[in-house]
Amino acid sequence: MASAEKIPMLADGYDQLMKQLASLKAERPIIVDAIEEARAHGDLSENAEYHSAKERQGQIEATIADLEDKLSRAQIIDPTTLSGDRIVFGATVTLLDEDDNPVRYQIVGQAEADAKVGRISYNSPLGRALIGRRVDDEIEVTVPSGDRWFSVSKIEFI
Repeated sequence: MASAEKIPMLADGYDQLMKQLASLKAERPIIVDAIEEARAHGDLSENAEYHSAKERQGQIEATIADLEDKLSRAQIIDPTTLSGDRIVFGATVTLLDEDDNPVRYQIVGQAEADAKVGRISYNSPLGRALIGRRVDDEIEVTVPSGDRWFSVSKIEFI
């Protein structure tokens, strides 16, 4: 059962989900045609094409339902309208690691998280550890690669 809880996300994340939804909806008639073509080949019990198309149809419908749910509960946050001295959703944070090397992350929603480009989910271990922190706060976080220590160097709302 779907929860009515809002899902925070940036406008970019919302747009990406909308594009993914449109792409899946465009694939629907193609799958229906594939099912009809496979059905025309006769015995459905041993028809791999039919079963594959039906399975893909089920995957598409489940993903569409999930995306529509997320989009209906989306709470779009514009980080440029935020301010303050604490880390919140949408903030871009510069951290110093154990060796005083700077690393920069933006706190985003789960659907738009990609650590390789500096976007981490507010639900990730590091994201949870950062929320509510201020400049000069030190944090220790356990991540899959082990324990890491950071110091908050800068908070921006860009």
